[in-house]
Amino acid sequence: MNSSLLLIAGIFSYIIAYFFYSKWLSKNLFHFKENFKTPSQEFNDGIDYFPTPKRILIGHHFTSIAGAAPIIGPCIAAYWGWLPAFLWIVLGTIFIGAVHDFGALVISLREKGKTIADISSFVISKNARIIFLIFIMMLGWLVLSVFAMAISDLFVSVPTTVVPINIQIILAVIVGFLIYKKNVNTFLISIISLIIVYFFVWVGTFIPISFESIGFTKSESISIWILILFLYSAIASLLPVWVLLQPRDYINSNQLILGIIFIFIGVFLSQPSIEAPILRIESDKGAPSLFPFFFITVACGAISGFHGLIASGTTSKQVKYFKDARDIGFGSMLGEGSLALASLIAAVAGITLVSEANLPSHGLVENLSWHIYYDSWAHASMNKATAFVLGGGALIQQLGFSAKVSNTIIAVLVIAFAATTLDTVTRIQRFVLSEIGFATNLNLLKNRFFATLLAIIPALILSLLNFYNPATGSSMKIGWILWPIFGMSNQMLAGLTLMVLSIYFHKKNKSILPVFIPMIFIFFITFMSLVLKSIDFYSSNIILFFINVILICLVLWMIYEGFKSLKKNLN
Repeated sequence: MNSSLLLIAGIFSYIIAYFFYSKWLSKNLFHFKENFKTPSQEFNDGIDYFPTPKRILIGHHFTSIAGAAPIIGPCIAAYWGWLPAFLWIVLGTIFIGAVHDFGALVISLREKGKTIADISSFVISKNARIIFLIFIMMLGWLVLSVFAMAISDLFVSVPTTVVPINIQIILAVIVGFLIYKKNVNTFLISIISLIIVYFFVWVGTFIPISFESIGFTKSESISIWILILFLYSAIASLLPVWVLLQPRDYINSNQLILGIIFIFIGVFLSQPSIEAPILRIESDKGAPSLFPFFFITVACGAISGFHGLIASGTTSKQVKYFKDARDIGFGSMLGEGSLALASLIAAVAGITLVSEANLPSHGLVENLSWHIYYDSWAHASMNKATAFVLGGGALIQQLGFSAKVSNTIIAVLVIAFAATTLDTVTRIQRFVLSEIGFATNLNLLKNRFFATLLAIIPALILSLLNFYNPATGSSMKIGWILWPIFGMSNQMLAGLTLMVLSIYFHKKNKSILPVFIPMIFIFFITFMSLVLKSIDFYSSNIILFFINVILICLVLWMIYEGFKSLKKNLN
C-alpha cells in the first residue's frame, strides 16, 4: 500500500471532524456562551492568569500536549502492523481524545479556571478531589521522568541538536519581550524566528556538543543532561508564562507545523510503500498481547489524560474568549493526531528510505526496512523515537536537505516538544501540590518554591535510577521501564476526566453519550492493562508492582465515588 493514501485518509478525516463534529459538540453538549468572562480576564495577575491571543495560545497549548509521547507511542505500536495504529490514531483522536481535551477546557473555563481535580470535589465528592490530586501527582512524576529520559537520550545520540535547542530558549525570551512589551506583529515574529531556528539547526550540524567528547561515559552524559533539564524546568515553571513558556511554545508550534508539512511533502514526493503488514499475526515471545496493551502503547497519539491537566491547569487561565476553546481544545488534539500519524508513516514506510543506520541491537545496517527494525519486541521498545528520527529524516531528505541536517531537524522537533512538556508539567505539579496543601492545611506545600522543588525531586530520582528490565534482559534507566505504567496511568486519568465530564453535564441535563461511551472504553482497556501488568511485575519487580497496585486502588476508589454521586443525582 502507498503511504500517501494513508496520509490523505487520515488528514481528510481530521478536517471533516473539525468542521462538523466539533461544531456539533459546541452546540449540543458544551453550550458555548458568547458574553462569558473568562478566568484570564477575571483574575488577570500577569503570571498564571493572563489573557492571550488565540494564535499564541494555540501554539502554547499544542506544543504543551504534543510532547514526545505521540511520537514514541506510534513508533513502538508499529510493531503490530500499520492498520491498528492508523485506526486508533484517527478514530481515537476524533471521538475520544479531542472530545476529552475540548471538554476539560470548557468546564475549567466555566468553573473559573479550576483544575479537573478541583472540579471533581463538587461534581463528585471531596474524597474524589484528594484521589484525583494523588493520581495526578503520581502521573506528573512519571511524565517528568519519562520525558527527561527521552530528551537526554536524544541529546547524547544526536549532539547536533544541543545548539539549536538552547538558542530557542534565548530566542523565546526575546520573542516574548517583543510581542508583549513592544507589540511587534506576531506573523513577522513567526517568520523571523523560524529562519533563526533553522539557521541554527544548520549551524548545529557543524558544532555538535557532547559530554562524551570530554571524557564522560554515555550513561554519565545522560545523567548530566537529566540534571540540567530538571534545573531548567524548575526555573521555567516559576517564571511568568509570557516570559518563556508562551513564546517558546509559539516558536515550537510553528516549527512543528513546518516539520510536519516537510514530512508530508516528503511522503508525496517519494511515495514510499508501506512495508509493515496490515496486522502482525505472530509476535515474538517477549511481546505483550495486542489487546489491551496496544491502546496504552500509543498513549498520547489518540487520548491522553495529561491533556486534561494542561487544559484545566494552565491553558484555561490564558484563554481570552470562550469561543476560542474549540480551536484550542479540539483543534490542537487534531494537530497532535497529525503528529502521531506522521510518526506512524515514518515508522512503517519512511525507514525504507534509510540507506544506512547504526542501531543498538544490529550495529551498522544498510538499507533499513521495517522487518529489520521491528524484528523483535525488545528492539522496537528499546529504540522508541529512533524510527521517527530516521524515517522522518529520510522523508525530509526528499526536499533536498542532507541526511545530517534532516535528522537534526527531526531530533530538534522531538526534543523541543518534550522540553515544553517538562516545564509545563512542573508548573502543573506545583499547582497540584499547592492544591494538596490547601486541602490538607499543609502550609509548606502552598509555597511555590518548595512545591516546585517537591515536584521535580521524585521524578529526578526515578530518572537516575537503574533497574533490571525483564523484557530486554538488561539493566536500564527506570524512566524507560516506567513507559507502560505511564501509558496506563495516563489513559486511566483520561477515563477519570471523562467521568467528571459525564457527571458534570448529566447534572446539567445534557446528552452525555459523546463522553460516557469513551469513558467506558478507556476504563475497560486500561484497568485490564493495569491488572495484567501487576501480575507480570509481581514476579519481576516488586516496586513497579506496588506502584501498579496503588494506581488500581485509586482508580477503584474514584469509580466508586463517581457512581455514588451519579446515583445520588438520579435519585
